[in-house]
Amino acid sequence: MATRKKSAKSKSAFRTLREFSAGGLIWRRRAPGDKAEVVLVKPAGKATWVLPKGGVESKETVEQAAMRECEEETGFKVSIDQPLGQVTYFYARRESPNGPLLRIFKRVNFFLMRHRGGDSSRHDDEIADVQWFGIDDAVRKASHRNERELIIKAAQMLDQAASAGT
Repeated sequence: MATRKKSAKSKSAFRTLREFSAGGLIWRRRAPGDKAEVVLVKPAGKATWVLPKGGVESKETVEQAAMRECEEETGFKVSIDQPLGQVTYFYARRESPNGPLLRIFKRVNFFLMRHRGGDSSRHDDEIADVQWFGIDDAVRKASHRNERELIIKAAQMLDQAASAGT
C-alpha cells in the first residue's frame, strides 16, 4: 500500500495565531440557603449559550479583562471571588471573506464572579440574550463541554462555600 506524503504547501495551509481571553461565571443566590443561579449569554447570530468572555486588551490584567467583558456582555456589575479555571481550544476564521483560513489557538481564563447589580438590558450588541439559570439547567443549556465542566466545578465551590457559611 502506497503512502501519500503531505506536500509542504499542505503543512503550511493554516497559519496558527494565539488569542488570550478572560471571562467569568457570574452567580447569585436570591436568598440565603437557595441554590445558586448563574448567567449564560447567547451571542448575536449564534444558537449557542456560553459564559461571557472576551479578549484581553493591552495594558489590562486578566482580571480586569474578565470583569470588563462580563459587565459589557451582561450589563451586570460583578466582583471576582476567585479563579475558576482555564480552557483552551482551536477554531478557524478568516480575517476577510476571501482571505486565508486562520487556525486560532485560544486560551480563556475564567473567574467565579459575584453578581453585584446592574441591568441585563444594558448588554452590548455582541450579545442577543442574557439569562439566569439554575446550576443544573445551566449545565444542560451550555453549548460547550469545557464550559459545562466549569459550571459543575463552580457548583461544587459554591456548595462548599455555602456549607462553610461564606
